[in-house]
Amino acid sequence: MLDTRELGRRPGSQREEKRTVPAPADLGIEVLRVPEGSPVDLDLRLEAVMEGVLVTGSASAELAGECARCLEPIADEIDVRFQELFVYDDQDYSSEEDDGVSMLEGDLLDLEPLLRDAVVLALPFQPLCEDDCPGLCPECGARLAEDPGHTHDAAIDPRWGKLQQLQQDTDPQQ
Repeated sequence: MLDTRELGRRPGSQREEKRTVPAPADLGIEVLRVPEGSPVDLDLRLEAVMEGVLVTGSASAELAGECARCLEPIADEIDVRFQELFVYDDQDYSSEEDDGVSMLEGDLLDLEPLLRDAVVLALPFQPLCEDDCPGLCPECGARLAEDPGHTHDAAIDPRWGKLQQLQQDTDPQQ
């Protein structure tokens, strides 16, 4: 929560603020996230306008997760920009207009939903450890980046298994 009391309700007044906050729980997606409690650096500009307070800023944080193809650990960082108008809570908004409107709670504004939306939307849907990660072998689970020549004998269709056995029984090399 940020206190906006210092701005008053004087349109045009502004304040810049830098702060580091702990990351909230579940900030990210299933395979890539900002670890809970890790530092998130915020660089904010708060501006009083007629309707409320306009927040413009950026956030940067460390990411942790796993590759969507090979499940190797990933460590990265994210930088996102955001902007949101927080409307004074005494403004008269009908329920139709209220959808998606961020409201001030007295003189306080809650940045967590704004931060969550900015970070989650900036994350890749399927994070990779390398752009050309070959993933895992679908048959045995071996990591293909460590063994690029990895192969298996062609699988035999079980319907033809008896014929394969017949061929082995009549093979002259035996």
